[in-house]
Amino acid sequence: MTEQSSECSICVVGAAGRMGQRVIACARTMPVFRIVGAVEAPTSPALGRDAGVHAGCEPLGVTVSSDLAGACAAATVVIDFALAEGFAARVETYARLGKACVLGTTGVDAAGRAAVARAAERVPVVHAPNFSVGVNLLCALTRYAAAILGEAFDVEIVEMHHRQKKDAPSGTAVRLAEMVDAGRGTALHRVFGREGICGTRAAGELAIHAVRGGDVVGDHTVIFAGEGERVELTHKASSRDTFARGALRAALFVARAAPGAYSMSDVLGLADLALPTIARP
Repeated sequence: MTEQSSECSICVVGAAGRMGQRVIACARTMPVFRIVGAVEAPTSPALGRDAGVHAGCEPLGVTVSSDLAGACAAATVVIDFALAEGFAARVETYARLGKACVLGTTGVDAAGRAAVARAAERVPVVHAPNFSVGVNLLCALTRYAAAILGEAFDVEIVEMHHRQKKDAPSGTAVRLAEMVDAGRGTALHRVFGREGICGTRAAGELAIHAVRGGDVVGDHTVIFAGEGERVELTHKASSRDTFARGALRAALFVARAAPGAYSMSDVLGLADLALPTIARP
């Protein structure tokens, strides 16, 4: 597929969910994409509906189906934002069919992560907790800040999402914590909120606090607190379209990539940014 002339055919799995609908809506505005499949669970009330209409767009001519393999057959790339239940089996299907895939499912267990690793031996895979370009820049900045500020700064992460979010902490918050570890060059001890007489804060811990309420799309703040100063890195999402557009950007990337496991850092060209060499007193 050339950069300009060829279209990218996609199948959206989890098509009736919040993110699936926005992926469909955003893809409709980009001529490079052609939606050829839409998948939902067998119990979904969206089955049999036109995927475009269900997403609030003009009719697409693609019916929401529970037939995963059939819906993916004509696709170049599968974009999956479905729930974690059945994730490993879905990924195995994509690999068996030879479909490049963009995976946005969060709350994935060890079996699911192993399925992604196996699939990446056969097809290109981007599995990311957050597809926002801004959030992925936040991850890179967090890694740099952790390297520069070092052990003299305590690190806390606060994330807030809408009341309907089922997993905590968010996958993005977990990824930000991993970026702190990468910058520090060591794994900090995780604490998930605090309650009661928990004692003074240990130097080697990193706490993640999950807040839920309203219709918040996604807020993440990484706090570096030192003696006499504090650095806060914050990203706030006001629309799911930012995640949908990022997922579509990832779809174009995997459509041209060799088999392997990729991140949004690879998609955005952030993966090759080296950490600075820091002189410590």
